[in-house]
Amino acid sequence: MLQGNERATRLCTGEMRPQLLHFFLLLALDWLGFGQSVSIATEQFCLSSHPMPVPQVAIVGRPNVGKSSLFNWLARRRLAIVDDYSGVTRDRMTTLIEANERYFELIDTGGMGVEDEDNLTADVRQQIELAINAADVILLVVDVQTGLMPLDEMVTERLRGVEKPVILVANKTDQEHQEIQSEEFHKLGRGHVLCTSTTQNRNRERLLELIADRLPDPVDENVTAPQMKLTIVGRRNVGKSTFVNTLAETERMIVSEVPGTTRDSVDVHFEIDGQTFIAIDTPGLRKRKSQRTDLEYYGMHRAQRGVRRADVVLMFFDATETISKVDKQLMGYVMENHKPCIFVINKWDKLHGSVATDRWVTYLRAQFPTLSYAPIAFITGQTGKNVKTLLNHATMLFKQSRERVSTGVLNRLIKAAMEAHEPPLYQNRRPKIYYATQVSTEPPTIVLMCGEPKAFGNDYRRYLLGVLRDHLAFGEVPIKMYLHRRNRNDKVPEDLE
Repeated sequence: MLQGNERATRLCTGEMRPQLLHFFLLLALDWLGFGQSVSIATEQFCLSSHPMPVPQVAIVGRPNVGKSSLFNWLARRRLAIVDDYSGVTRDRMTTLIEANERYFELIDTGGMGVEDEDNLTADVRQQIELAINAADVILLVVDVQTGLMPLDEMVTERLRGVEKPVILVANKTDQEHQEIQSEEFHKLGRGHVLCTSTTQNRNRERLLELIADRLPDPVDENVTAPQMKLTIVGRRNVGKSTFVNTLAETERMIVSEVPGTTRDSVDVHFEIDGQTFIAIDTPGLRKRKSQRTDLEYYGMHRAQRGVRRADVVLMFFDATETISKVDKQLMGYVMENHKPCIFVINKWDKLHGSVATDRWVTYLRAQFPTLSYAPIAFITGQTGKNVKTLLNHATMLFKQSRERVSTGVLNRLIKAAMEAHEPPLYQNRRPKIYYATQVSTEPPTIVLMCGEPKAFGNDYRRYLLGVLRDHLAFGEVPIKMYLHRRNRNDKVPEDLE
């Protein structure tokens, strides 16, 4: 049995929010003519092209070389905290940047080699590692004014085996005569050194050009359909390996009542109804305080790597056990990576007939209130009950994450949403959104060009995100939504002119 969310149900049936119903009926008549439903309009205006996800560019370096200043400078907004004190940046911070008609996500990271005063050094290091692993391009930042330091060489050594473009940025080159001081950084073996200054605005456009040139090329849209990668995550002994064996119809994984039998992420290829899939079985996790060996520590990292590789994540729960802190930490990582996810309640045969599925659904929604759009499946992995239905729905989520909506449809949707519910006044003015466009898929990424991003509060952003989720063809997957300030020289999309 598969429990879909209310938004997905309304999308399939054409049912809509009351305050938007009138607007969208008019839009449906305008787009398609009389006698056709709004749900059909949504479906027909989804395009089949599937561009690649937004590339990521990570800023790395030792402490106090100006990484956060560089981040704010490229973003043209003060987003990251800038301070001379080492270790200010801990978590990764991201923002969307446009350069040469290409979008990318810029990631600010903490200083490599810093010892955190609150004993969070391992956490900061992990955030840096995650950024490096996810990045398509890396900016290695050094400081001209302090010169080459041993920590610079340590950071370079860490990047030695990374097979990704690395741009060496000599920051704080405020004056032209200081460029000669950057020559010592050639010892790092990273080729050309680009001298920049965030305070004097030197070489910003050149840096953006270098980044854009090194971004991965858009994928060929005529390639064959990809294999969907399903990553199975969850606590220990929730039945992940048994489920994988059911899929593969062979004892591929060691199954035991002893928790922690699986110690590595394992790829299992299988085929159902002529479609091939890859199931990634991951080690079961437990609380950090309970991780007694290196194997358990690395198992956690392998599980996280499995999530990053996933097209769809199956988050497993044991029907007979309550949700734990480990479950919430796992889901936090899934959400952080914007992966489509299905909650899978395994071993349902043990409770069948004694507990209603609605009780588990209510309990699960209360534990994960921000994931109300994620479907819920009840299965018995050992017997295969409802497993095929689960895979069919996972395939639907995979397709949703790759959907693309035309700019015209997206703008009519946003316009109707704002007419139905105007944003609050900001500095005695009504905020405006000039146009919207989808810039990427996996996850679907929407950019709203507006007069002032700060004018739209969190409540109104959640409202717009809800509208997108309710009325577009990706209602059950994560959606990234950015508000960007419109520049005078921005080109209006062709289908709006």
